[in-house]
Amino acid sequence: MVYDKNIAFNDLPDLPPVNINSAQVLRHTIIAARNLAELKGLCETLPDPALLLNTIVLQESRDSSAIENIVTTQDELYRANADVKIDSTAAKEVLRYREAMYTGLRHMKEKTNIISTNTLVSVVQIIKDNKSGIRTQPGTNLKSSITGEVIYTPPCCENEIRQKLAALELFINETKEDHPDPLVKLALIHYQFEAIHPFVDGNGRVGRILNNLFLVQQDLLPHPVLYLSHYIAEHKQDYYQLLRRVTEQQEWTDWILFILTAIGRTAQLTTQKIRALLELRINTETRMKKVLQTSYSPDLLQLLFTQPYIKIETLVKKELAHRQTASVWLKKMVAEGILEPQKKGRLIYYVHKSLMDILSSGN
Repeated sequence: MVYDKNIAFNDLPDLPPVNINSAQVLRHTIIAARNLAELKGLCETLPDPALLLNTIVLQESRDSSAIENIVTTQDELYRANADVKIDSTAAKEVLRYREAMYTGLRHMKEKTNIISTNTLVSVVQIIKDNKSGIRTQPGTNLKSSITGEVIYTPPCCENEIRQKLAALELFINETKEDHPDPLVKLALIHYQFEAIHPFVDGNGRVGRILNNLFLVQQDLLPHPVLYLSHYIAEHKQDYYQLLRRVTEQQEWTDWILFILTAIGRTAQLTTQKIRALLELRINTETRMKKVLQTSYSPDLLQLLFTQPYIKIETLVKKELAHRQTASVWLKKMVAEGILEPQKKGRLIYYVHKSLMDILSSGN
């Protein structure tokens, strides 16, 4: 059957495709694997992985959401992360993305390291904050936001979608000797999920969470920290064009090379950020001990790295200090240049600007 973008793509073939191996793909795979291995090794030496899960993952959440035109400022996002009630729907959606990442990881580990259709459903339900499930109604298609032209019509309807998801689930979780390298396999999985487009909304974000879940499942990373959405956002036009070329022409090589390049460069960027975070942590600990002396608390240090925006109430809520003591500590850290005060209405936030500079570097 000749592909027609206006007709539901029920002829979408199962994975793996044929003829995806080449010297060029092999070279890119080796480079990406080397960079990813360096990131994994660094992650495994971290004294406190929460430093990653609450900062770098939040940046991934922000960039992944921005691809879907859900845009929030760093200021809105981190104030929302500090348990502040703000009227930013975008910030709330980004925070749900991070929660969805954790939910998917937990679901996968509870199911003996299996990524299932139910795992992905649990992820989309958190992202959309509802009881979303597999698409049941016909008529779904993807259109150009500029011209309104139909770009792609995914498979229809629920039974067909579930069959294709079952085949994808089998491909994800099977470990066969003749399967492609896991990084090449990730590129195939990402395309296939986006092509199936199983949900009414949220498919892009679920697909990018699936990338991280797969890397953890394959023991290529100990935590879901690969900062892949930043690269995709920077190369958004290429990303969508290459997806279409796979669908329309079965042109897999350029798509695979794009994903391998994204993995390699993103792993390098994330490694740099983590090294900078560790250096900043040591420096901040030294300066905090200097100004707080016997009042210094490792829990307070951790708080500054998990919540770059804090208030007096944050310390009180965490039971680190009473209000008056918390105020004294924060003012001392401002005087030392560790924190910067930022007034928003009646509230004063104390911002760990050095941390924010690292997180936003390369963005």
